[in-house]
Amino acid sequence: MSTTNQLYTTFHNGIKMPLLGLGVYDMHNAEAEKAVEDALEIGYRLIDTASLYRNEKEIGNAIRKSAVPREEIFVTTKLGNGDQGFESTLKAFDTSMKLLDIDYIDCYLVHWPIRGKRKESWLALEKLYTEKRVRSIGVANYLIPFLEELDSYATEVPVLNQVEFSPYLYIKDLMEYCQQRNIQLQSYTPLVRGKKFSDPRILAIAARHVKSPAQIILRWNMEHGVSAIPKSSNKNRLQENFDIFDFSLTAAELKEMDSWNENYRVVDNPMDYY
Repeated sequence: MSTTNQLYTTFHNGIKMPLLGLGVYDMHNAEAEKAVEDALEIGYRLIDTASLYRNEKEIGNAIRKSAVPREEIFVTTKLGNGDQGFESTLKAFDTSMKLLDIDYIDCYLVHWPIRGKRKESWLALEKLYTEKRVRSIGVANYLIPFLEELDSYATEVPVLNQVEFSPYLYIKDLMEYCQQRNIQLQSYTPLVRGKKFSDPRILAIAARHVKSPAQIILRWNMEHGVSAIPKSSNKNRLQENFDIFDFSLTAAELKEMDSWNENYRVVDNPMDYY
């Protein structure tokens, strides 16, 4: 499938990343490998994993086996919570590199803002970046207080901040904060694990566009310039999630969806780590 209609973002260090990607949380062994193979065949070019997911080896296998050139695939992985700290972060990165076995990692993230470890972990990421061992560095689950703290000791601005984000958890102040600082916001669990697909408001918008609720939510992210990494190992759903580049939401629909926020989370609140 052609990927020419895909939307891309350019980080402040000049690296390009597709806005839409595949998340592989809670996928294991053959399932993880097959999901990435299918996604790359469909046209996905952004794959997001983490040491926590324990599937980096399988993700690397799928990328190496793919006919898609490595330079066309953007690979993100993340530092595990138990590995945070300066020296342990450097070792954890080496382990991820070995498991993935794909020559380089496009983006390395601090997975959670662990109390007492954030500064050392970030400074280790800066070392990896300045030594050109990774193409870009960022964070995940960093709400504004964590980003402000990071700003007090960081030399490098993170290129990416990956957080839970959806029309039902529309953290507008965080989105605007990141946009002002040229930090790309990325949404995980953007589809709220399907828990809102029966919302009559989204069903009405989906009916108007002859699209699914999942496609409407993903398009909402794209229109806000927010990257999204929905998870699926079902090939039909992978295809459905990718087919969002042939329509747009109206300004009125975007405004309506922006009003749906109810602080609805399906994952831990990062502030519990503050």
